[in-house]
Amino acid sequence: MRKSILLAAGLLFSISSQAQLLNIIKSTVKTKTGVDLDNPAKPKTPAETTTTSTTTTATPTKTSPINLGSLTSTQISSGLKEALSLGVTDGVKKLALTDGFLKNEAVKILMPEKLRKIDTTLRSLGMGSLADEGVKLLNRAAEDAVTEAAPIFTKAITSMTITDAKNILLSSDNAATNYLQTKTQSQLFTAFQPKVKASLGKVGADTVWKNLISKYNTFTGQAVTTDLNEYVTTETINGVFKMVAEKESGIRNTPAMRTTSILQKVFGAQDGK
Repeated sequence: MRKSILLAAGLLFSISSQAQLLNIIKSTVKTKTGVDLDNPAKPKTPAETTTTSTTTTATPTKTSPINLGSLTSTQISSGLKEALSLGVTDGVKKLALTDGFLKNEAVKILMPEKLRKIDTTLRSLGMGSLADEGVKLLNRAAEDAVTEAAPIFTKAITSMTITDAKNILLSSDNAATNYLQTKTQSQLFTAFQPKVKASLGKVGADTVWKNLISKYNTFTGQAVTTDLNEYVTTETINGVFKMVAEKESGIRNTPAMRTTSILQKVFGAQDGK
């Protein structure tokens, strides 16, 4: 009996020693190689993760090519205003030509939305030519009035304080135009509306539209009215802004369009030059 107990105790001691030895081996392997023998697929240890992260952080990254350090806020503001002024000058010149609005799908003035049912009705009655004449004369009025837009826009640009010029320069292709529109739309409308009213009368648009609406009301028994002056004024101003935005985008992306030293300096810095 005693012999059996001794044998059992010896066996247990042997197993315990083996277990301890095995644990020591596992611990040594894990310390030296990072491999966990109990779980070979276990994710990397924190030490490994830290090492990898450090290595990744140290990898050189591409730096931004934009360097505005040599430019003052005043210079940037002047460059943006120069781009806007050129956009207005070029835009007005193109829009003031015959068909400058009518044949340019980006700015063409369409039938007012609330009156488009008039267009459909007149065409169904064989009066499509009258509807076409109405649209044409809206555009003719815009083409005539826009010649007066340049000094109004220029005054708005020169009196505008661009406090966040650097952010505008580094923003989207038409950021300066959007800024101008936000800051000056109301004053531009007020100053430009009398010009449009005069042009509507000059090209005969007001008379044609009175006739057009009168015929529609007669045939339908309705009493449709609209403020053409307000509509054409808004559409003409929006047309100028579209042309200015196009010019701004060109100056930002095409060095050859930077025709003055301030444009080259400011937008060249944007390119990292």
